[in-house]
Amino acid sequence: MPDPRIARLPLSTGELLALDRRHVWHPYGPMPGRQEPLVVESASGVRLRLAEPAYGRRELVDGMSSWWSAVHGYNHPVLNEAVRGQLERMSHVMFGGLTHEPAVRLAKQLVDLSPAGLEHVFLADSGSVSVEVAVKMCLQYWRSRGRPEKRRLMTWRGGYHGDTWQPMSVCDPDGGMHHLWAGSLPRQVFAPRPPDGFEEPVDEAYAREVRELVARHADELAAVVVEPVVQGAGGMRFHSPGYLKVLREACDASGVLLVLDEIATGFGRTGRMFAAEHADVAPDVLCVGKALTGGYLTMAAALCTSRVAEGISEGEVPVLAHGPTFMGNPLAAAVAGASLDVLLGQDWAAEVGRIESGLRAGLEPARQLPGVRDVRVLGAIGVVELDHEVDVAAATRAAVGRGVWLRPFRDTVYTMPPYVTGDEDVASIAGAVVAAASAG
Repeated sequence: MPDPRIARLPLSTGELLALDRRHVWHPYGPMPGRQEPLVVESASGVRLRLAEPAYGRRELVDGMSSWWSAVHGYNHPVLNEAVRGQLERMSHVMFGGLTHEPAVRLAKQLVDLSPAGLEHVFLADSGSVSVEVAVKMCLQYWRSRGRPEKRRLMTWRGGYHGDTWQPMSVCDPDGGMHHLWAGSLPRQVFAPRPPDGFEEPVDEAYAREVRELVARHADELAAVVVEPVVQGAGGMRFHSPGYLKVLREACDASGVLLVLDEIATGFGRTGRMFAAEHADVAPDVLCVGKALTGGYLTMAAALCTSRVAEGISEGEVPVLAHGPTFMGNPLAAAVAGASLDVLLGQDWAAEVGRIESGLRAGLEPARQLPGVRDVRVLGAIGVVELDHEVDVAAATRAAVGRGVWLRPFRDTVYTMPPYVTGDEDVASIAGAVVAAASAG
């Protein structure tokens, strides 16, 4: 029988946590959970308000942009109005055989913003699904071209592309989160992880190795799939944009498509609208998500060139065989369009540059901490890498005690603040990262 207490909201924090522990599966967690989550009752600007104080704090500055998505902060009036206005018209309508203004406008915005040549937009449910769609585009393109044997993917180690099947196959096969499935996933081709250092020159020996690997497997490769410039959940590592040029040239020379996963880096996070712009490289397929809707609703997209779209459409099965139920959801498309308008209506590059300067200054003391391997900053991304696994509980406690929400993982304590984060809050976030690294 249904528990009648659930209908009589609000629940006490204790009741809510008990039910959470019993029924709710959290990301990358066991069931039942072993760590008690903090209960957020509201959010505004860059602050999360807790239902009850934690380590003496009732409000926390969000140093994570809710996993890199809430670039404009929370409860933003323009985005709120976009959702309210669309809700009064329609919240959802199937995209098969129908279309609507929010989706069409969003597609045009994405084409206008993205690197040259990307003309066609597939609206997906999530970032991981957009990578699935991108892979399917590449596989179907070669099948339509009479080359069905070109069905493997190549990537470099250290990457992360999502938790669904094909994306898992191009995540790091050993150090990543998906090694459990190594015997079941498609076997892909892996190059060594690109050398670290955004400002470092291209290592010609490494570049030669990558070129040779693409050429050697060209007859079976459908595409190369990588995160440009920043490898996110695989370790928050930065590499030279020059390696994107190496990949583009190698793919062109060997007849292989290039897919860039900008789900984490797109829409200004690295200081350019898209990270690929650091190298002036355009892919055949581009994946975007996370910040697309400003953190309001789940939506992502895979953009492709006319060459890819026409190649699929001229094949024996002249359609892209994919169609999520909530594809092109009007609410998500409306708020995504409004989020892009807000982004472009300000000097976002100056805001990201301001945050970068604040993080560089604020994270500098971490270099003196024992156990710190590296400190690095690019755009609105700050990372302290340790030489050991982070004690997540201790690190989180230290950050929350300073009034900041962080989510350390593996050997890193990092931050990706909302672009609207003020200088004092950036300093607070940086101080919390240093404290968390010390404690963790």
